Amino acid sequence: MPRTAKIDRATRETQIKLELNLDGTGTGSWKTGVGFFDHMLELFTRHGAFDLVVEAKGDLHVDAHHTVEDVGICLGQAVRQALGDKAGIRRYGHFTLPMEETLATTAIDLSGRYFLVFQAQFASAKIGDFDSELVEDFWQAFAANALCNLHVLVHYSRNSHHVSEAIFKSAARALRMAVEYDPRITGVPSTKGTL
Repeated sequence: MPRTAKIDRATRETQIKLELNLDGTGTGSWKTGVGFFDHMLELFTRHGAFDLVVEAKGDLHVDAHHTVEDVGICLGQAVRQALGDKAGIRRYGHFTLPMEETLATTAIDLSGRYFLVFQAQFASAKIGDFDSELVEDFWQAFAANALCNLHVLVHYSRNSHHVSEAIFKSAARALRMAVEYDPRITGVPSTKGTL
């Protein structure tokens, strides 16, 4: 059974079409109008081995905030939808990733409950034209809509571009681990019987 999802979201601020295949090969296309963000989505796709297509039109004449946040909302909804009842998955995932001088750890629990801990410092307020604070806003929106516990910790760093890359890559690898099927598990991996 393919674990896929399609999300269409239209508001006065953004129009987003997103397609996700959790069991993909790391291919896709990313067209948000925000170059750096497209780069981060490509990293997420490739390192997660997901297939991801994102087409977003947002009020970029204001800034990139609504576009980035709403894509996070849609991606979180797509993960939740694609996972269904979560039977047989590992549920937990974690990955520590070095990106030159930066070291980042992401841990995730697909618990059905939302919580975000985000501990990362950006040396600069901007990465090119991209507001650094949007990295946290994206993952906040993702975690709230995927209904997961997400902990992001950047141990040390210098370059803001590398910080963002390390977060997106480590999050992708952690999510990849969490959504994998565990051959030793039958049913939902919870003593509650539901996630």
